Amino acid sequence: MTMPTRPPLDPWRLDEVLEPDRMLWGLPAIARAAGVSEDTARRWHRHTDAPITKPGGRYFAQRRALLAWLRAR
Repeated sequence: MTMPTRPPLDPWRLDEVLEPDRMLWGLPAIARAAGVSEDTARRWHRHTDAPITKPGGRYFAQRRALLAWLRAR
């Protein structure tokens, strides 16, 4: 029996394969993608180096950058 050459496909990898450059607009979408509350996503924006910005008054994040940041934490 040979070992697989790739790790199993988990939800993080599936999202990366299907929608790697998806843009997330608004705290609800960002929080849902990260699996946290909107308050936590807002706190990350204010107090960490999370790749969440607020151009023009609306929160924004790129899915790939946000998931990479979460994995590196």
